[in-house]
Amino acid sequence: MSDQDAAPLLTARYGVPHAAVPVPDAVAALLDRRVTRRYKPDAVPDSLLDVLLAAAQSAPAKSDLQQYSVVVMRDAARIKRIADWIGTMDWIADAPVFLVWCGDMRRAQRMCELHDMPHANNNMDTFLNTAVDCALAMAQFMAAADGVGLGTCPISYVRSHIERVTPLLGLPKGVYPVSGLTVGWPVQKRSTSMRLPQSIVLHRERYDDTNLPAELAAYDERRRAREPVHPGGLKNNDVYAPREGVGWSENCARQLSVPERFGFSTYLKTRGFDLA
Repeated sequence: MSDQDAAPLLTARYGVPHAAVPVPDAVAALLDRRVTRRYKPDAVPDSLLDVLLAAAQSAPAKSDLQQYSVVVMRDAARIKRIADWIGTMDWIADAPVFLVWCGDMRRAQRMCELHDMPHANNNMDTFLNTAVDCALAMAQFMAAADGVGLGTCPISYVRSHIERVTPLLGLPKGVYPVSGLTVGWPVQKRSTSMRLPQSIVLHRERYDDTNLPAELAAYDERRRAREPVHPGGLKNNDVYAPREGVGWSENCARQLSVPERFGFSTYLKTRGFDLA
């Protein structure tokens, strides 16, 4: 296994110079991961997709319960319906494959029923476990897809149209969509998205965000220099006046200051989740 210098990848990821550090190719590929939003029309073979889904299923799962399911969509007309509902992500309709990753409590309930036992864990912890199992599998799928040259882009907006997506996919009670995922051959490689510095995200032994204001200000400046928030990317312009120079953290605050998907817990309860 060959090593390569991760310094250019770390510099691109964090926006600050990094010293040389040798890493295996597999780690370098993870550091270089990018979303894909333009796809070629070329098909993704079933045999390849099956192997990538096997890689996804190789991810760890809470207590080996494997509480997730994946709906594979190839029908272009059905994929376009989801793209049209969302309305702002044209690349969804361009992708030859659209996967909907779902948290799944139903399978465990049916297993208990098959063995004449009660399912006594319909609670918030189980909901969290289904979401985490699903996310781990999806992340592993994306890494595997990158490894064969495919591109992906997670689509959380399927939850913004959950009342339509649920019947379209025939999701029964106990199953809910966590995220969509476009899959296809990239037209081009996008730039690396700059991430928060480890000084913000990592905490040694105890949580401490004392320096968050200063750290965020520095991060905003780095992102503004390389990835400025364009007018079309400003959040909630109907609430806050659009202006130039909005940084990443302020744009996040603009987004998070307005309720999103506030009916999600109600949806889950109508779908059989107690959330107790």
